[in-house]
Order: sequence, then C-alpha cells, then structure tokens
Amino acid sequence: MKDQILVTGGTGYIGSHTSVELIEKGYEVVIIDNLSNSSIEVLDGIEKITGVRPAFEQFDLCEADKVKSFFQKYTGLKAIIHFAAFKAVGESVDQPLMYYQNNLISLMNLLRNMDEFGVKHLVFSSSCTVYGQPDELPVTENAPVKPAESPYGNTKQISEEIIRDNMQVKPELNTIALRYFNPIGAHSTSHIGELPRGVPNNLVPFVTQTAAGIRKELMVFGDDYNTPDGSAVRDYINVVDLAQAHVVAINRLLQKKNNSNFEFFNLGTGTGSSVLEVVKAFEKVTDQKLNYKIVDRRSGDIEKVWADTRVANEVLGWKAKRSLEDTLESAWNWEKKIRGIK
Repeated sequence: MKDQILVTGGTGYIGSHTSVELIEKGYEVVIIDNLSNSSIEVLDGIEKITGVRPAFEQFDLCEADKVKSFFQKYTGLKAIIHFAAFKAVGESVDQPLMYYQNNLISLMNLLRNMDEFGVKHLVFSSSCTVYGQPDELPVTENAPVKPAESPYGNTKQISEEIIRDNMQVKPELNTIALRYFNPIGAHSTSHIGELPRGVPNNLVPFVTQTAAGIRKELMVFGDDYNTPDGSAVRDYINVVDLAQAHVVAINRLLQKKNNSNFEFFNLGTGTGSSVLEVVKAFEKVTDQKLNYKIVDRRSGDIEKVWADTRVANEVLGWKAKRSLEDTLESAWNWEKKIRGIK
C-alpha cells in the first residue's frame, strides 16, 4: 500500500512540481488548495506527466472546521508537506495583517490536527528570507536569524518558531524545514510551470511575460547595490531540483533518519546571480531581446544572498543539478506553450 502524503498548496508552483516528484517515487498524493493563486487545470498537467490524478480538496486552511473535517476523512496520512501561504514580499509590505493571518493561522490549524489525528511528519516550506541580509556569504544554517526585511519573511521566521515550540512539547512529531532560495523554471514537459495571477512578483515570470509581449517592459529594481553590476543578487534554483529535495526530506522522516525532531536545511545552487545576469542569460539562450529599465529599489528586498548547500548535500544527500541557462529555457518553453507562441 502506498504511503499517503498531503501537499497543501499542491496546485501552486512548487507544490505541483513536488506532487509530480512524489507520485513518480510511488507516493499517493492528496492536495489541499483554495486556488487563490493557482488553477484547477494544474491537476491536468500533473496527470499528463504522471498518469495519475491526485485527490483534491478545495478549501482555505484558515477555516478550522474544514481542516478538521479533512483529517476525519483522510485517516491514512503519513506526512504533510506544507506549501500553502501567501508569498509576495512586496505585497506583504503593503498588507502585513493579511500575511500574518493567512500564513500563521493555516499552519496552526495543521499542527493542531496533526496532533489530534496522529500524523507525525511535516516538511515545512520555509525561506532564505529568515536570514534577512546576512553578515557573511554564502549563508550557512548556522547564520543568525536576523530581523526580517518584510512581513512575508517574518511569517516564515514565526512559523519556524511555532513549529519548534510545538516540537518541544510533542516530541513524537518530526519536522524538516527547507529554507529555499529563489525557485525558477518549469517542468521539462511544459505541462506545469509558474503561472502567477496578475502582475508577477518574481523576476523570471516577468522576464518571460516581457519576452512574450504580455508586459511592456521589465523593471529592474535598483542598480546601486554593492554588487558587481549594481543589481540585486539571488541564488536561483530550478523548481524540479527543489521539488526533489522535498521527496528526499519525506523519505528521511518516514525512514526515521532525522537526527532531531526539528531539522532545517538550505536549498539553493550555492551560486549567486544578479538580476542583470539573469536577463543576459535569458537573452542568450532564447534569442529574445528584453526591453527593461532600471527603477528604484523595492521595499523589503535585500541586497544579495546565496546559499551554502553543504549540509543539504551531505546530510540529505541532495544537490541541485540543473543550470541557470537550462532553467531559463524551460521557463521560456512554458511561457510559449501557455501563450500559444511557436
């Protein structure tokens, strides 16, 4: 009998790719999503890739009664991967209460029901934003968790604190928090990819939409950072590499290989790329000339950050494999498919 894994936010960008990887590794996937930032058609993409359509429940995890009803219905859950959260840095600065309410209450509802219904394993979708602007680069797991630069980043910090405090009094529960850097790209089949609602908050969808003519121009937020070309530097990781790390984490929990009941790992490539370097790499691999302009820095953004991935490489046995160029090409292929561009 297949182990049943709940993926919250499973029709979202990272959730859908992780669902694919779980199914391909023999797990039974159940998805919860309220479709606030995704589409039901994502299930079609998952099915086209894997030949399996995962069970799907549509509701908001902030609704405690619906969360409890779900756990009463699905009694065979072995583990949970919790993606469901609002995730736009800029939007969180403008609407902090919305972010605190959604991201924290949904987590607490899950933890409460995990305890009540005996689900012992959780993989939490965390973020490198917990480090703020780090003092040293690359960032290791031992870097201090500094005051967050945005309400979004603060919700990830607080969420980890909530989980850690809960683990103290519930030692039978086990959690791995995956602190990842900047996921980009799409599945090689182009059946699933990043599809933000409205104006994209992340760089690569804005790049591909500009190339496709959906956006008039790409805005580069700041060229006066202390970086080689003045634009902000991030660690861009292929979403499939990232998804595979979640499967490795689930295996680690189910096989009881974890060293403590709360572990955390950085997930990145270990290499920083500037915004302008990404723009140039995209232009090179796609032969598309991007119309972009430099604008003021964006509130909540940090200057530069990239991962030290040695702990994930050595302890999890996971390593990012796909190059920036291949990843950008996959993002462009996905954009062309959904826009009908030949």
